[in-house]
Amino acid sequence: MSTSSPSNEKSDTAVKDTLHRHGSHIDARTRAIANANAKLANPLRGIPHDRLMMDVEMFAHERGLTHLLPVLKKGALVAQDPTCHSRLDMFSDEDKQFLTQEVTHKWRQTFTLYYMVVMSSLAAAVQGMDEAVINGAQIIYPKQFGIGDPNSKRDSWLIGLINSAPYLCCATISCWMTHPLNDYLGRKNTIFITCMISFLTCIWSGLTNTWWHLFIARFFLGFGIGPKSTTVPVYTAECSPAPIRGALVMMWQMWTAFGIALGDLIDSAFYFISDTHDITGLNWRLMLASAGIPGLVVCLQVFFAPESPRWLISKGRYEEAFNELCRLRLSPVQAARDLYYIHVLVEAETEMEKGRNRVVEMFAIPRNRHAAVASWIVMFGQQFCGVNVIAYYSSNIFLASGFSQVSALYSSFAFGALNWLFTFPAIFTIDTFGRRNLLLLTFPCMAICLLITSFSFWSTSETGRLAGVSIGIYLFAIFYSPGEGPVPFTYAAEAFPLYIRDVGMSFATATTWFWNFILAITWPSLILAFKPQGAFGWYAAWCCILWVLILLFVPETKGKTLEELDQVFTVPLRTHAMYGLRQIPYGFKFVLFQHPDPVQPYQLQGEVPSTGGDEKAREDEKEDLEKAMS
Repeated sequence: MSTSSPSNEKSDTAVKDTLHRHGSHIDARTRAIANANAKLANPLRGIPHDRLMMDVEMFAHERGLTHLLPVLKKGALVAQDPTCHSRLDMFSDEDKQFLTQEVTHKWRQTFTLYYMVVMSSLAAAVQGMDEAVINGAQIIYPKQFGIGDPNSKRDSWLIGLINSAPYLCCATISCWMTHPLNDYLGRKNTIFITCMISFLTCIWSGLTNTWWHLFIARFFLGFGIGPKSTTVPVYTAECSPAPIRGALVMMWQMWTAFGIALGDLIDSAFYFISDTHDITGLNWRLMLASAGIPGLVVCLQVFFAPESPRWLISKGRYEEAFNELCRLRLSPVQAARDLYYIHVLVEAETEMEKGRNRVVEMFAIPRNRHAAVASWIVMFGQQFCGVNVIAYYSSNIFLASGFSQVSALYSSFAFGALNWLFTFPAIFTIDTFGRRNLLLLTFPCMAICLLITSFSFWSTSETGRLAGVSIGIYLFAIFYSPGEGPVPFTYAAEAFPLYIRDVGMSFATATTWFWNFILAITWPSLILAFKPQGAFGWYAAWCCILWVLILLFVPETKGKTLEELDQVFTVPLRTHAMYGLRQIPYGFKFVLFQHPDPVQPYQLQGEVPSTGGDEKAREDEKEDLEKAMS
């Protein structure tokens, strides 16, 4: 359970009332989104017992599950009210024990679930290694390919193009293939195909002999990176029980960081391998090819992992879905509960999507548009804070500061290790201090670290320059990892309303990959034009700009229900910006230990219409949305 200070509690309370003064047009939009969220938050809410049992019987007959009817009835009751098992005699002592332990001992899960977690974590590590191994290889292969002149604009752009090739593919093609791949092939097969692509293209990269051939191989690597970056977290969420779902999904960021560290370590190990009489550049070839090995391991693991029950249900394969849930849950009652709940949720989503253009609604309705703006800011910030400049080019940066090639590789590994180790505190801080507060705290610190790195290049003392660059980069990793590292994907996943969440997440993912490409392709030319001092100063300036954007336009989402998020994101951007400006003097006083009174977020009046999910609200939802769009 998250904790908060008294000032945060007062602020959260102040947000709960909203928007009467902005007129009925805004209220209609708020009510439409709130009713949609209420329906999708628990489609079983408010259904009488007799009708629920009739619905379950009809469901069992239609789906050929009559042999499971008794356990399905118990599962439906628990899906509607998670505490009902303690009051009803139809539940056995064993049922009650499993349902209680699900809350009191939430990490007591099946072997299959943890097998799935290991596979997903290794898939995340594959992602990190795919991104990191080029870091060490690029201090070797450019000279072999005739593009190693540090003063050539052409060579700097070509190196940037090769390094950024996978992210160009992600932003333009592969990320947009995620939905059709998942829809037609399922989660397991999509993970298999993307990891196999990663394995084959990494081997291919190690066999190239020209810069343009390496560019093509790495461009095709993007077909493995893009869809995998969205599919694996979704697959993890769909297989995980609710009490630990958030923690397991966050492991994607943690083990991606581990993969980056592992890739840097592999670069350090393979650097010392000498060429043979018929192979030139064997060390960098092994660096690039080795990143594919974990992908092959994941391909072998996938055959023994469960398929996503939600995907099976969406395809009408209910018997298979129940069997997979029995592998993932400790008892048949839990499996039946999740089977029926996923079924009604999928039915509600299908009904919700009829006659709607969700892409248009994401930008046409203010509540959705504000969430998109906030998500875009944090996703853009994840790239333009400068972290991937260091992740992709740290070896070159350390070389430029005076390190030897070996020392540069070891120093890069130290950065990767710190980046991974400091993701662990994020598990606790993200729900304790809040998403917005973490970003507001860490962005100024990251700007200072980048300035330390920048100014250190002016040092006439080699020892001082080496120490300053190292300290600046390592402290940057320490501040990035618990803040802008895990926050963007967590924030984007909860900011959008449920009925457009997949569209919103696709938008957010494409944003981060596009700017990742821009960052990777421009850094060598930026260094050439402005030297390291100006290049690091550029991203330090962006950290300051992003701090202002977050202060003005990114609301806090920590600990808020779906209804409260509707209220928060319906607040006009100008209103939230004024609140952010009022926080500046409060922040200075807080830092100086003057114990100032908390700044109230908004001066709101009235109350948002009820989002209790009753029948009348459901009937009015379509009418409300039509008014909102008019």
